[in-house]
Amino acid sequence: MFCLRGFSIFISCFILLVVQSSHGSEIIGGTEVKPHSLPFMALLETKNKPVCGGILINPSWVLTAAHCTDIKEVLLGVHSIKAKDDQSRQVRKVKSYVSHPCYDKDDKVNDLQLLKLNKPVKETKTVQTLKIKPVKDPAADTTCRVAGWGTTNNSKKQMSDVLMAVNVTVIDRVKCNSKDYYNFKPVITNSMICAGSNGKNSADTCQGDSGGPLLCNGELVGVTSFGVNCGLIEKPGVYSFLSAKQLTWIQKTMKKSEI
Repeated sequence: MFCLRGFSIFISCFILLVVQSSHGSEIIGGTEVKPHSLPFMALLETKNKPVCGGILINPSWVLTAAHCTDIKEVLLGVHSIKAKDDQSRQVRKVKSYVSHPCYDKDDKVNDLQLLKLNKPVKETKTVQTLKIKPVKDPAADTTCRVAGWGTTNNSKKQMSDVLMAVNVTVIDRVKCNSKDYYNFKPVITNSMICAGSNGKNSADTCQGDSGGPLLCNGELVGVTSFGVNCGLIEKPGVYSFLSAKQLTWIQKTMKKSEI
């Protein structure tokens, strides 16, 4: 069963699917991070309930997944969700939402969304932006890192109280589309990155981790999108790749909003 690692909306758009012909949550298999060591992490809430993650890419903007819907508040500077009196956190309302114009909930392509905050955050030691810049498509077997407050196994429904992270291994798209993996259901396109187990361990994102970062060499490369259950070696997590085309959309959207 497919699980978008958050919630769903539908925006129709004609999409050209392209796949290379050569060559979904609490974190699974991870550990608690050092408090505030990832100061760009955002916790997204709807009706006072945490549901997704996000990335602070500008004092006024958070990047997340398009299927994370009806977000009311964004919490920055959070380590423990329960520690509501934590002086390190900043809370902002969501002023507006901008989902990718070609997001498709069925094909799961372009699963990206920008949240405009009602007022800019103040950058501190515990709240900082993560600058986005052009990145290379990570090669197969590259070790990357994912983080979030999602569930830690398939049987749990409750999100983690503390921020967790785990290393994941990038998997070749051809392999990820193979019969033993996703079998083209859906098609893993050039706009997606498969990453999970190295074949020996269980490493993955899970429910509640949607919208969080895929970091390779410390750079933001992708956004947590979907998977099948969590932690299955042959059903790795799938991430929206922040290609040059996607970065152009992000930058134009933010600039247009400021006019």
